[in-house]
Amino acid sequence: MKKNIGVLAVQGAFAEHINTLKKLDINTIEIRKKSDLTENHIDGIILPGGESTVMGKLINELGMLNSLKKFIQDGLPVFGTCAGLILLAKKITNDDNVYIGTMDIEVKRNAYGRQLGSFHTNGQFAKLGQVPMTFIRAPYIENVSKNVDILAQIDNHIVAAKQNNMIVTSFHPELTSDLNIHKYFLDLI
Repeated sequence: MKKNIGVLAVQGAFAEHINTLKKLDINTIEIRKKSDLTENHIDGIILPGGESTVMGKLINELGMLNSLKKFIQDGLPVFGTCAGLILLAKKITNDDNVYIGTMDIEVKRNAYGRQLGSFHTNGQFAKLGQVPMTFIRAPYIENVSKNVDILAQIDNHIVAAKQNNMIVTSFHPELTSDLNIHKYFLDLI
């Protein structure tokens, strides 16, 4: 039976995640309103990169925040990239806001600087080996609790982590042709 993956589609790089999932022959559901989340069978959800402040405001205004938080706390697998990582963090060092706040990580927004600080590299990712990593106005994880596994580091900064049903990356795997990190997420389901 095919998996159904919801992709938060209120802002950001949701189309790129949908295209990646289609390459893996996965059904996708665009999550644009609360009923998209609650009326569909979803096996996992992706929180894409984009502008975390805008995304956080929209999921709150659209009435999705509490539902998302409950689904994740109840074990729904979730993959947050860049802004999605920020949405899941329990603490943001340079921002007083907390959005979904289900992952025991402390992140720094725009840690690599503005758009001009964007870059591409290859890095070691958990058991996958070398993977391409594209960073765009990216955050990084400054601290993790003992129940969080570090999956990747670049220049001594944590750029990917896993806690129970949650995976996050500072970078955008959906902007490369490599499908391994999406497969890694799908293996949680």
